[in-house]
Amino acid sequence: MFRKIIVPVDIAALDRGEKILAMAASLVDQGGDVILLNVVEDMPSYIAMNLPVEMIETALKEARTQLTALKEKSGVQTRVEVRTGQPAREILAAAQEHSADLVIIASHRPDFSNYFIGSTADRVVRHATCAVLVDR
Repeated sequence: MFRKIIVPVDIAALDRGEKILAMAASLVDQGGDVILLNVVEDMPSYIAMNLPVEMIETALKEARTQLTALKEKSGVQTRVEVRTGQPAREILAAAQEHSADLVIIASHRPDFSNYFIGSTADRVVRHATCAVLVDR
């Protein structure tokens, strides 16, 4: 059905990541590509200056380790990609750079805060140029 699928995973919710990765495996064409993605958020400079320099590097390594473990556990053939920045922006950029035709993203149930600031999934749905499947 789809030739290239982006699967953004929150390291704090790997069980949901496992679920959406299984969805991707069932939807990708034979010979298609699944990209398992995590975005490590940048720290504002006023916070970062009080934190150890290697904190972001450690978070990037941990994200790559967790995604690789998820990939191996699932048995799904994927590529692992870790980025830094604002999550929705980086997910959209990855989808565009890889010419993805689907993004599968997990989302929590909307709460009151979503009406004011929105969620990552909301932003991805609003701005994606490809299909987006949201798993709640």
